[in-house]
Amino acid sequence: MEWLTSLRLFIEEYNASFTREQIYDQRLSQLEREALDRKLKSMDDRGAVIVNAKVKVKILESRSDDVERDVTYLILRSYLIKQNNKFYVEESMERRKAILHDNVIRQDEGLNREGDMKADIVNLDRDPDIAPMPRYRYNRLEAVKYAERWWNSHNTAYRLFDNDCTNFISQCLHAGGAPMRGHPNRSKGWWYSGSTWSYSWAVANALRWYLSGSKQGLRGEEVGSPEQLMLGDVICYDFDGDGRWQHNTMVVAKDDYGMPLVNAHTYNSRMRYWEYTDSTAYTPKIKYKFFRIVDG
Repeated sequence: MEWLTSLRLFIEEYNASFTREQIYDQRLSQLEREALDRKLKSMDDRGAVIVNAKVKVKILESRSDDVERDVTYLILRSYLIKQNNKFYVEESMERRKAILHDNVIRQDEGLNREGDMKADIVNLDRDPDIAPMPRYRYNRLEAVKYAERWWNSHNTAYRLFDNDCTNFISQCLHAGGAPMRGHPNRSKGWWYSGSTWSYSWAVANALRWYLSGSKQGLRGEEVGSPEQLMLGDVICYDFDGDGRWQHNTMVVAKDDYGMPLVNAHTYNSRMRYWEYTDSTAYTPKIKYKFFRIVDG
């Protein structure tokens, strides 16, 4: 099929773009070209290079008329990165859509949007008046193991959200032993129960404020810089710098300079550099919060 050959060649060219100094392919959106340029600059700044790149593609849907074809596909990228004498593998999985005219690709765009647009609609009771909870010790290893197991798939014990980043991080925290509390009031505590859940479980802005306000159960202690974080800790992102927190990730490893590498959902990512300058949601006004998860 000629259109499939065109798509394969495009993906090969896209993959090869990481060896160039600047991304010029006009079939990608301006936002994606800028994000790829920032990724290359970030890697150069920290002495990292891609030494091997692999991609796998699965066609999800193909619709066409006499001239135009729309193809939705899933792409899994895997990059072996060398930084000084250390090697690690960064991976991502995303849904994309290609538009072809006469079997020639005219446009290709990602369908996974980073940034929770519901960030400004949630109000929380900062510390709900409930009975004291038993003490617990946060198991960082189990939280990270969960983040590694499910970074590119869905645990059917939980609902899959269109914007799944905070739901995924909450699952990781719970796998680490963080206890739920506050049910059934959605504006209280942090919990998931079958067909319903607290705002703090699934909304990025709500989890950020819950971590800084909770006095028992799941609690976060803000630290001043990313290198102070440990495996199993959480980073919150305000891409626009306007006080609406839109994304959350979990630290699963450190690079050769002790900086966090993170896993996340929505644009499913594994071992991604913490700054997210390679995101299309990134702006120069971005703000971060770094939370050390503490024992309850």
